[in-house]
Amino acid sequence: MRVLITGGAGFIGSHLAEAYLDKGDEVYIIDNLSTGSLDNIAHLKEKGSYQKRLFVQVDSILNRDAMLELIGTCEVVHHLAAAVGVEYILDKPMESITTNIQGTEVVLELCNKFKKRVLLASTSEVYGKHTHAPLVETDNIIYGPSSKFRWSYAASKLMDEFMALAYYRTTGLQVTIARLFNTVGPRQTGAYGMVIPRLVRQALKNEPLTVYGDGQQTRTFTDVKDVVWAFMRLAENESSCGQVYNIGGLEEVSILELAQRIISLCNSGSEIQLIPYDKAFGKDFEDMQRRVPGIEKIESLIGFSPKIDLHAILARVIDYMRKHNK
Repeated sequence: MRVLITGGAGFIGSHLAEAYLDKGDEVYIIDNLSTGSLDNIAHLKEKGSYQKRLFVQVDSILNRDAMLELIGTCEVVHHLAAAVGVEYILDKPMESITTNIQGTEVVLELCNKFKKRVLLASTSEVYGKHTHAPLVETDNIIYGPSSKFRWSYAASKLMDEFMALAYYRTTGLQVTIARLFNTVGPRQTGAYGMVIPRLVRQALKNEPLTVYGDGQQTRTFTDVKDVVWAFMRLAENESSCGQVYNIGGLEEVSILELAQRIISLCNSGSEIQLIPYDKAFGKDFEDMQRRVPGIEKIESLIGFSPKIDLHAILARVIDYMRKHNK
């Protein structure tokens, strides 16, 4: 099988590419390297058994001619390319909106043209400012005002979902939407605001761990291996078409407790430093106080249940960052 992964040089995309290569498939990657890196797939390009089955193109998904050829060539498309990370979104709001909306429009149009199977990676951000748990796929959406650019990412990804479902309902495009809850693992960078690699890096350097707000906001975290497993099985399951599925972990933890656990696991001498949101991100930021997924829907379809708990996730990230001096 020939698989296209947009954003395939990114953190999640590189792990997905590796899983398909391990399976014996041909993998095509397109990535503009805005947040991805060729370093993430260097080990794949060097492996002899992969070299003839891995094709990498450094380009934008907005390049319709490039996408026309790639989507025409492949049978399954995993659309992961997007502007990601709170800091990146706030620093480059126009670029983020363009990539997320116009880029997805190109992908869906061409997948529909060639009648190709597509999985769209979305985000738990689309739920907005809910405080209840768990969040389920049929929940209403609650956003802050448009003056808070933090919500532009959530709104643009929600528009991606609307477009995907519109194609499914009007043309029968085989598209599945996966909402991710804080995916974590080796090769993830903290450069764009990703909390676990950022805190681990600080702990390994015995620097203060910077926790935003009062640290009482809670999250669940999902290991990238569990996410990749779910992506591949959703993509091969026709019953998932036209549906939205949460993919997330089960252990709810406050960011303050997360920082404390990281300090302990790293045997670090770091202290925790609380930083007000406005000092960290400026006036355009609001946070979600709670983000916990309901996973009953995906569990009933493909048997998904996260296999890697938070302790193991942290241990994997710490080990990777120590070995690679991140």
